Amino acid sequence: MAERKKKQKCPEGVPEYMLTYGDMVTLLLTFFVMMFTTATVDGYKLQLILAAFQGLGNFDGGNTLAEGRLAELGNNIESLPSLQAGRSLAQARRLAVSLFEPEVKANKVRITEDERGLVISLASDAFFDTASAQVKIEQTRDVLIKLAQLLNSPGVGNRLFRIEGHTDDEPTDPNGPWPTNWHLGMARALNTMLYLTEFGAPEPRFQVMTFGEFRPLVSNQTPEGMAYNRRVDVIILTEGNL
Repeated sequence: MAERKKKQKCPEGVPEYMLTYGDMVTLLLTFFVMMFTTATVDGYKLQLILAAFQGLGNFDGGNTLAEGRLAELGNNIESLPSLQAGRSLAQARRLAVSLFEPEVKANKVRITEDERGLVISLASDAFFDTASAQVKIEQTRDVLIKLAQLLNSPGVGNRLFRIEGHTDDEPTDPNGPWPTNWHLGMARALNTMLYLTEFGAPEPRFQVMTFGEFRPLVSNQTPEGMAYNRRVDVIILTEGNL
């Protein structure tokens, strides 16, 4: 009588392939949760999420979620001033994009953001005649009213505002009302500020300055470039900018 074959025992514990499979499912779940979340999350919140995955690009090892030195100082990633600033400016930017959609499409207004804060650039040719600092108020009243509304919005908070006057490099008439581009840039910035305060923007929070021809955005070698450089920038300043 043939000897019965002995039954093979299954190894104890979870099969090794299940660990890899479980990791893959977890990563896929995380990916789809992030895809869903980005539909409603603010930009600064998305940055917080992505910060946890830094270092995974070439599988060099990720960063741990330890509190770190900032926690020892009483800070965490949610309370960093730069993130609070970004959160507030994000609200102001969304409102600005909504308010000035027609003017942006018509190249009368440009909305950008840099280290200074949220920058609303007013095309000088749309607001002033050539070699003049007098605001063309009949054509631009609605724009300035909307800009004053933005500066009074809750998303702006109690921030300061700076109005910067810029010109191209075409010399002014030394014997005219604006001896230099410094004078012309300052006059345009000041007149813009006066209308904004007339329409309800808080006057004590304004600063007015001129850069003349010395902060061009592009080259002044073409008429288009010169027109691009002639502008008045109204800036909602980030915290720490005075």
